[in-house]
Amino acid sequence: MFLDPLWLIMVSPALLLAFWAQMRVRSAYAKGQRIGAPLSGAAAARHILDSAGLSHVDIEMTPGHLSDHYDPRQKVLRLSREVYLNRSAAAVGIAAHEAGHAIQDARAYAPLVIRNAAVPVAAFGSNFSIVLIIAGAIFASTALKVLIPLGIALFGAVVFFQLVNLPVEFNASSRARENLAQLGIIDAQGMVYVDRVLNAAALTYVAATLQAILTLLYLIMRFGGRSD
Repeated sequence: MFLDPLWLIMVSPALLLAFWAQMRVRSAYAKGQRIGAPLSGAAAARHILDSAGLSHVDIEMTPGHLSDHYDPRQKVLRLSREVYLNRSAAAVGIAAHEAGHAIQDARAYAPLVIRNAAVPVAAFGSNFSIVLIIAGAIFASTALKVLIPLGIALFGAVVFFQLVNLPVEFNASSRARENLAQLGIIDAQGMVYVDRVLNAAALTYVAATLQAILTLLYLIMRFGGRSD
């Protein structure tokens, strides 16, 4: 699929957007790291969680660069070393975003509940949908032809996951901005850089969703009506 010129043409807008978004993330993060904040990322997240009544949610340092995430199964917020330790607008913005996911989990935020339920099917679809489609297209057996619509349907689960993920991420960023402002963790100047970091990160999710949608359209066009 990835060598098919049609696929490259169809998904090129998403690939270009993803590249631009990554450049925006790196630039916004680097600039935001130079703007001081009164708390470290870990301290900011702790303050937000405690204020929301989530003192039971632990905060841990995790390896990697921008590997920050909230684990809903373990009820643990994991922050990369830079975000965990640094007192910067970028660090508190990212930490507040992840704390927003913990608050979503505690409040049973509907899109998050749906997204978490869709994770196993989406992961399976991401790994095996193309295999099923190619197998159905290669083998002449009529019985095996059912693999094509099955594979397309599985990839549809990936698209569904991405679509549900957008409001989850946007809402977590909205909660981050609100909490940072209400709790006085960042001032107005720092909030400008927080916004830049969060907005740039949002573009990466938009790009991933667009790529999934365009890939699904490609699969339908390329294999959906296949009868030979």
